[in-house]
Amino acid sequence: MDVLVKTDALTGIRRLLYLVSPNETYAQYVSDIPDYFKESIVFFVVAIILELAVGLLQGREHVTRLADGVTSITAGMFMILTALFIKGFDVLAFTWLHHQFHSLNLSWDSPLAWFVCFVGVDLGYYWFHRMAHEVNFMWAAHQVHHSSEDYNLTTALRQSITQRLTSWMFYLPLAPFIPPSTILVHIQFNTLYQFWIHTELIDSIGPLEYILNTPSHHRVHHGRNRYCIDKNYGGTLIIFDRIFGTFEAEKKSDEVVYGLVHPLNSYNPIYIQICHYQWMWHMFWEVDGIMNKLAVIWKGPGWEPGKPRMGLIEDIPDIHYPQPRYDPKLPIWGSVYTLAHTLLNMLVFSIYLDMVGGLSQWSALVLMVYFIFSFTCVGAICDNRWYAPLMESLRCLAVLAMLSVSEDRITMFMGGLDAVVFTGARVLYLLSVFVWLPQCFHFFGPKKNKQL
Repeated sequence: MDVLVKTDALTGIRRLLYLVSPNETYAQYVSDIPDYFKESIVFFVVAIILELAVGLLQGREHVTRLADGVTSITAGMFMILTALFIKGFDVLAFTWLHHQFHSLNLSWDSPLAWFVCFVGVDLGYYWFHRMAHEVNFMWAAHQVHHSSEDYNLTTALRQSITQRLTSWMFYLPLAPFIPPSTILVHIQFNTLYQFWIHTELIDSIGPLEYILNTPSHHRVHHGRNRYCIDKNYGGTLIIFDRIFGTFEAEKKSDEVVYGLVHPLNSYNPIYIQICHYQWMWHMFWEVDGIMNKLAVIWKGPGWEPGKPRMGLIEDIPDIHYPQPRYDPKLPIWGSVYTLAHTLLNMLVFSIYLDMVGGLSQWSALVLMVYFIFSFTCVGAICDNRWYAPLMESLRCLAVLAMLSVSEDRITMFMGGLDAVVFTGARVLYLLSVFVWLPQCFHFFGPKKNKQL
């Protein structure tokens, strides 16, 4: 249990709401900063369950659709997994700039530095977020977050594996006068705050709507109605949208339709991450002239030769609620199976995050490949792909093989497994193999219109 719960409930809730004081978040060195995101995972899960329960009590249908929610959660795990191997360059950049060009002697425990950084990080996030919608190669990463056609707390977890490569640059102007540790603390809390605003259950929070980014404002940002396009970029605050002319209030007369302008119609986690890069590659070679080819990269996602940088609003489909959503039907047993194995993967993933520092590079890499393959199997099941039974059979057989030949290592990795738990895991995966193997004839038969 200690692996999952790192802090008390009240502190966890306050962190999600950015209700923290300077004194409790000061860090002299970057190495002193807790991983607030990892410590909040258990609160994400509890909040998602509560949102679902409250929605059902209110009589709302499809508060969280299983396949869409699972896809969002696996995208979040995908992002965390890859971040383990690419983090560090932002820290180096902030530290170098601070030591070379620091113009103000604001210390790491300065309340002034803390509050200036609170505003500065949100301003940096505003411009990053805006550019992520206005520059095509940045949109290729950010579109992952907008690909869900639902709007709930799981949507907040649907993140890109490549967005981190550009987002840190927008906080560089703070580095000359704000200590790197302070910047990194606020980046974490700015991200955590945005979790709870991904919900339809909260209508308004009153006068705070004028200052803060709220569920209402962010619902507009996730909409594909014409009036929602490229609006409300704020992270914690909404004031910069009001200042720079990108604010749009939610219209009760025109209910928000969520998702991308051109829906992906897929739960494949790898395809969701790379689809826009594929489109850019195709577009790059299709247009004529070197300037047009470069424009594919740096102009807006709606741009075409002869059109303005951001394209034309008339090219956006003029849609209104309700709209059909991508929703391949799974049998009840398929839904139960998907939920059970997703929860199991989440548990193992949490333990992996807690212990990855003590693993060899080979072990860490093997487990990373396992998680990626597992996420892809879940996507294939949710998409009702004809090859899903074969993929899942292979995955379950691979897990059974690992449980058999590496029992001691796995027991040590999992912190000492009880024999009953280990046996239970074997039984679960063995039963899973028997569930899927009979369906593998789909792999060898006609490949069209196959369903689980």
